[in-house]
Amino acid sequence: MEGNWLYNLFLGAGVAHSLLVIAIVIAIGVALGHFKIKGLTLGTTWVLFVGIVFSHFGLRADAAILSFVKDFGLILFVYAIGLSVGPNFFSSFKKGGLALNGWAVLIVLGACVCAYLIHKITGTPLLTMVGVMQGAVTNTPGLGAAQQTVTDMLETTGSAAGASAAASSSASALVEDLSLGYAVAYPLGVVGIILSILILRVLLRVNIHTETKRLDSKDASKIAQPQILTFEITAGSLADGATVLDFHHKCGFNFVLSRIRRNDMSVEIPSSGTLLEAGERVRVVISKKDLQQAVPAFGRLIEDMGEHDWSVLDKHLVSKRISVTKRNVDGKDLESLAIRRDYGVSITRILRTGIEIVPMPNTDVFVGDVLIAVGSQEDVDKVANLLGNSEKRLYSPRIAPIFCGIALGVLLGSLPIHFPGMPQAVKLGLAGGPLIVAILLSYFGHRVGFETYTTQSANLMLREMGLCLFLAAVGLGAGENFVQTLTAGGYKYVFYGFLITILPLLIVGLLARLISKTNYLTLMGLISGSTTDPPALAFSSETSGNSYPAIGYATVYPLSMFLRVVAAQILTLIALS
Repeated sequence: MEGNWLYNLFLGAGVAHSLLVIAIVIAIGVALGHFKIKGLTLGTTWVLFVGIVFSHFGLRADAAILSFVKDFGLILFVYAIGLSVGPNFFSSFKKGGLALNGWAVLIVLGACVCAYLIHKITGTPLLTMVGVMQGAVTNTPGLGAAQQTVTDMLETTGSAAGASAAASSSASALVEDLSLGYAVAYPLGVVGIILSILILRVLLRVNIHTETKRLDSKDASKIAQPQILTFEITAGSLADGATVLDFHHKCGFNFVLSRIRRNDMSVEIPSSGTLLEAGERVRVVISKKDLQQAVPAFGRLIEDMGEHDWSVLDKHLVSKRISVTKRNVDGKDLESLAIRRDYGVSITRILRTGIEIVPMPNTDVFVGDVLIAVGSQEDVDKVANLLGNSEKRLYSPRIAPIFCGIALGVLLGSLPIHFPGMPQAVKLGLAGGPLIVAILLSYFGHRVGFETYTTQSANLMLREMGLCLFLAAVGLGAGENFVQTLTAGGYKYVFYGFLITILPLLIVGLLARLISKTNYLTLMGLISGSTTDPPALAFSSETSGNSYPAIGYATVYPLSMFLRVVAAQILTLIALS
């Protein structure tokens, strides 16, 4: 009857009913995620618990629709993560990042070992412990990867045996076990990660101010923090009588000369062949770590001459922010672009994802970078035309590359990989395939003309949309038996999850401090990044009052995310074998 349309829409069945329930679950969950209790929040994960509550009270969605929404949301989520971490994935292994990633690997392995030992000691099914482990380390992509592995393995086996319906039913039950383990362990997982950070601070007797000062004195933490200073060249200094190129070879540090004030008070942009003489003043962009060397090399630091004073002197020169938006310059270095040689324009800084970089001839530029250019208005406009400088183009949606990448990811994820001794072929699945493709395309894509750039806001929107769809589907699918699981002994999973959270973090944290002398602020970032936990990073950044934890987080996050997904799949395969 027409009068029952509203009843059917909310409590009936079908596509409209399912979409309505999913939308309401997401809306309420996201709204709850804005509330904090003593600075802590579960954020978007509230969507999972709202879905569980709805499902428990009978407000559920169609199983087939939930399956699609869950898989599609997972793909969007991990693909957006891959695009975000890809550019830094390989560079994170350089220098000190290699050791830090080594400790992150131990944390990931430690969680796997804990889960397996608890399974052996208590007799808890290993597959359930995989779900508990992913909740304990707050890693949603790992949960998705495990669920996808279960579905692929059992449905493939069932299809080969001619019993696909039974296999599908069995897969649904096991997927639900994973979801329940994840949901039960997740809340204390968030608390446990932050508690580990606090316990290490007490055990190591850390003073935040002292740790900050120690990091301030290290070169590695200053690379991306340029200073813009004025020096006066004095007689007898290293710069006196040398060309810019010769001085660069002799001085032993990197710098960019943006302008030079001659002794006749004229101002120009120096080239590599410009001769430097005593009495001249130069505007220099230099890393903080090189300041101590730079002062005697140039002569004298002029502290009372800032940007305004230079602007008065060089009225014919302008400083302009230029956005790189042309595909044909994506991935090229500054030397090959010949901006100073051909246009007489100096690039003084590069802004990339909120970080300032001191440009060097071999510095690559990518679509989305912002270059600070100094030169005459006419020449700067020519450079802007060379690089694109079309913000409208940057913010135009690039849908085709995203779905091309997703298609490639699904293909890779569906590719059977045979390992000796394994009864079934292994697949990367709908989590691993898109994640790997996104990482590779974001790092190498420009070399083959495949543009993957998305703005930070667009990437975040894609990621959060996918995560919300995935969590809503998981919660609605698991809620029917959630309370029953807790009352039947599932409360033990909370304790198991807490052990999986805290033991690897404390053990590896102490070892990293004692063996590698890892700074506590970096250790905070290591713990947050190896558990891929944004609330822990927010807590660490607020506690330290600086960006050092974020640097550690960014260093280990890409590899940790990848390993969490792979580890979940491997343990799931072991559980099913």
